[in-house]
Amino acid sequence: MKKLSLLALSALLVLAGSCGTSSEDAKTVKIKDIYGGVKSALVPDSRSKVFEVTVEKLGSDYVLYGATNDAACKDSLMKALAAENLQVLDSIELLPSKSLEGKVYGVTAQSVINFRTKGSYSAESATQTLMGTPVQVLEQRNGWTRAITPEGYISWVSSSSLAYMDEAEFQKYQQARKVIVTDKYITMYEKPSASSLMVSDAVWGDIMIDKGRAGSWRKVAIADGREGYVPASSVQDFDTWLSQRNPTPENIIATAKQFIGVPYMWGGTSIKAVDCSGFTKSTYYLNGIILARDASQQCYTGDDIDVSKYVDGVQTKESLANLKMGDLIFFGSKATPERKERITHVGIYIGDGIFIHSAGKVRINSLIPEDDNYYSGSNRLVRAQRILGNQDCGKGIISMKTIYE
Repeated sequence: MKKLSLLALSALLVLAGSCGTSSEDAKTVKIKDIYGGVKSALVPDSRSKVFEVTVEKLGSDYVLYGATNDAACKDSLMKALAAENLQVLDSIELLPSKSLEGKVYGVTAQSVINFRTKGSYSAESATQTLMGTPVQVLEQRNGWTRAITPEGYISWVSSSSLAYMDEAEFQKYQQARKVIVTDKYITMYEKPSASSLMVSDAVWGDIMIDKGRAGSWRKVAIADGREGYVPASSVQDFDTWLSQRNPTPENIIATAKQFIGVPYMWGGTSIKAVDCSGFTKSTYYLNGIILARDASQQCYTGDDIDVSKYVDGVQTKESLANLKMGDLIFFGSKATPERKERITHVGIYIGDGIFIHSAGKVRINSLIPEDDNYYSGSNRLVRAQRILGNQDCGKGIISMKTIYE
């Protein structure tokens, strides 16, 4: 395949503008079909991989442009086109973008930042990350940054929300002594006084650089360079905190119950607001475990737990006997010969037919019809997964230690 230079592309664009076409020709359609087949095979979930390619006829040439963060996708597409004797000009960018000039590491620089499905404030919310979260930067466009979160979720964030680093700068940041916020909500002040100006808010789980103790205050810094003071009693040495994580079923539920009453918000993953999978993700995160982002991703991690009796209509405690405290339970629609399984909701099982989830707000409900707090969507239970005990063993669940140590 020929590689298209920027100068040649500009010339072809001028030529195309003078000629113009009113409809796609057969070769364009065939190229698009081949791309669609390759993408379907290699990128079943666009939340975890970028492979975006379009084709345009410029004069007598056909140009592929777009981007991917997986060279194998691009190579497979080119081989598939060559097998069909389809000659194209290659203008597909391999991410991370060279325009980043090595600044391919980012760290969240606000208490909670919102990621969106596209680089626009009007785009759908995708997820959130807490202050101090490291991400891999892929590209920047018009004030927006596409990045990968620690759990592998790809989406767009306002560029001003991140601090950008090259490898050396990121390694220095990683090695810096840090503290983690252990209160639900705190304020970072300009001076060691609650009457001074606010530098930033901070929430449970935020991570900041430790600058030392100042009486009853702790001097801290955000990754973007801002410094200030927080109450010393509201933070803990991060390494100590991480070493103390003990994700037992009892600790998972104790953490989950501290979210009771927190409002539901699509895309939310913090104590400020959570969606259903953001709630499960946040609960496990505060116990040192990083889960996949969405319910439709979490449902394929860990070990399958047999709840078929309940799913088939026996809504009793006995039919849930295989479940243990801390298991994730998933709701949606079962697979049929005509359609695939669809997962739309997730909660954390407590035991005795009781679970906790975010639906309108974080609350506790029962799966048993006779109970007063019976969840009306219980008949949509589809599957259950065991998370605990499956960290770092290839089942889609990773410990925070693998990210921060």
